[in-house]
Amino acid sequence: MIIQVNTDNHITGRQEFTAEAEAVVTDALSHVSDHVTRVEIHIHDENSKKSGPQDKRCMMEARLEGHPPIAVTHKAETIAFAMDGAAEKLKATLEHKLDRLQRH
Repeated sequence: MIIQVNTDNHITGRQEFTAEAEAVVTDALSHVSDHVTRVEIHIHDENSKKSGPQDKRCMMEARLEGHPPIAVTHKAETIAFAMDGAAEKLKATLEHKLDRLQRH
């Protein structure tokens, strides 16, 4: 499973977020990682230097072998919460998709 992390120009500490994002995704998707070829993570600070509620956004897109990509988004007050929320949403979505594929 390849993990690619993208950030906007308002995010500092890109290497720290890259390592944290990879760890969050690897942990959340550990039991379905055999089916996932790639995960793209996009982290954005929607209000730039201004702070506000839920101004950090994390979008994760997973590519399953032979299927269209699946994308989820989560907004939160911090980048860590946004990544955790998106990873949980992606995990649930992938589990549901793989369960449906196995039943048919």
